[in-house]
Amino acid sequence: MSSSLRSCSRWGLFTSLLALLSAASLMVGAHGGNFYQDFDITWGDGRAKILNDGQLLTLSLDKASGSGFQSKNQYLFGKIDMQIKLVPGNSAGTVTAYYLSSQGPNHDEIDFEFLGNLSGDPYILHTNVFTQGKGNREQQFYLWFDPTKDFHTYSVLWNPLNVIILVDGIPIRVFKNNEAIGVPFPEKQPMRLYSSLWDAENWATRGGLVKTDWSKAPFTASFRNFQANACIWSSGKSSCGRRTTTAGSGSTGNGWFDQELDAASQKWVRWARKNYMVYNYCTDVKRFPQGLPPECLHS
Repeated sequence: MSSSLRSCSRWGLFTSLLALLSAASLMVGAHGGNFYQDFDITWGDGRAKILNDGQLLTLSLDKASGSGFQSKNQYLFGKIDMQIKLVPGNSAGTVTAYYLSSQGPNHDEIDFEFLGNLSGDPYILHTNVFTQGKGNREQQFYLWFDPTKDFHTYSVLWNPLNVIILVDGIPIRVFKNNEAIGVPFPEKQPMRLYSSLWDAENWATRGGLVKTDWSKAPFTASFRNFQANACIWSSGKSSCGRRTTTAGSGSTGNGWFDQELDAASQKWVRWARKNYMVYNYCTDVKRFPQGLPPECLHS
């Protein structure tokens, strides 16, 4: 076996072990929320269901409609976790969206969108960060497991220093606070958590070349073990009080509020980029002929 193959094999084994350990620690150490208490079903005419005494929520999609839900609370910074099992089989044309968003034309947003595919082909995890109504910061990844076979944990760590996107505890993307060089950062608008399952056959799979096979409907995605270690925003005030952190000052505590990527976590981000990233706006020079966005030069 070549040295490169041995290296890949070791990485694969280590990744699997870490994912198992991360999932196990979350299940043992965290207390899952109750969907009746934490969320409102917002659309779908009965296609979204809360089951198992509030411990499970399912979204379904058929040709007539998809479905969705949103959090009762708004958050201004937090560590948000959700375990999701995606639509199995031929999911081409479907999108399972899971995201934080404020409201209005100048909204902030942090996106997970899972783009369905033909049976046997991998899902694409599409991520994006909007600030003051501007997105165009897409990064896309394949996953290193089948996300339809079991639940996996998808997390956002959002604090005044950075936005970190994690899968089973492994950081795959970081969007740093670069306001010092004129890049807006999502730090002033409280956001709710939203999720939906909807039909996007015009673009979701291979740019719309593969359409939704409605004979496979209804399509169903499942959610459980919601966690929000977060600052709840209510009546113009944060439950975290008047805490402030200066971007670039380094970690000043042990909590998520001032957490940044350490050296080991930065290695995982590089690993995800090298092995599983399929699109990065920061390398798309044809899309930005006048020059890449400034944050790309400081990532």
